[in-house]
Amino acid sequence: MTLHLHERELVVLDATVPYGSSGPDGALGRARWLEAHIPNARYADLQELLSDRGAVFSFAFPSPEKLAPALRSLGIHDGATVVIYDDFLNMWATRVWWMLRAIGFTNAAVLDGGWKAWVAADKPIESGPASPAETEKSLTPRPASSFVDLDAVQAYVAGQRPGEALVCALPESYFAGTDKIGGRGGHIPGSINIPAASLLDAEGRFLSPNQLRTRLARLDGASSVTLYCGGGISATVVAFALGLIDREDVKVYDGSLEEWNADPSRPLATTG
Repeated sequence: MTLHLHERELVVLDATVPYGSSGPDGALGRARWLEAHIPNARYADLQELLSDRGAVFSFAFPSPEKLAPALRSLGIHDGATVVIYDDFLNMWATRVWWMLRAIGFTNAAVLDGGWKAWVAADKPIESGPASPAETEKSLTPRPASSFVDLDAVQAYVAGQRPGEALVCALPESYFAGTDKIGGRGGHIPGSINIPAASLLDAEGRFLSPNQLRTRLARLDGASSVTLYCGGGISATVVAFALGLIDREDVKVYDGSLEEWNADPSRPLATTG
């Protein structure tokens, strides 16, 4: 595991949002980051700083015009190299990675295995607040078509997007309807299930490219892929895995089941 911590333009971000008693808790994530983090890492607060707080669903992707200054406050600029990590399934890290792609920033990577792998390798850690970020350098958003909205998914369900694949990245228990989101169980009709965790090994690292190709072979004949989950987070793990095998025709439904299930008239299925 090589990470050049003293590289001049390197920005390291801890994107962890732990689950507290009431669900994802960014304040708890910041407190844990203060206790221990990779040297020079800053806390990328997905719940507050990097989300559209006015949206009707959690962790909504903000407009590029709002996201760019938030990212600059973390030290990200056009010439930066960004490495992101978390301590849970890589999904918070891949969410930030996907958001960066959505504004055209591609010089970003995910630390494979995240915080647990860093600690297991006996790498250096530090505590306390980070040094202030340099915010004078520019970050130019170049919008990319990385996300789709509710209308696109409704068009898929209505049969208006033939050839595309719609993929649920949640565990099988949610796909089958045993576990529920927003009081409703099941999956968006026509979608298939590729759980995000199925693309990682027991230590939380991504499987090899050959293994990923096997796990993702169901998508080989699709003209494009749209991913969803509960709130547009774990879906980005599958997006990242697809990128590792050079598949780029991928989008994420940002609102995912949190938005879909808010209207009981939107259909759900409990069989494949």
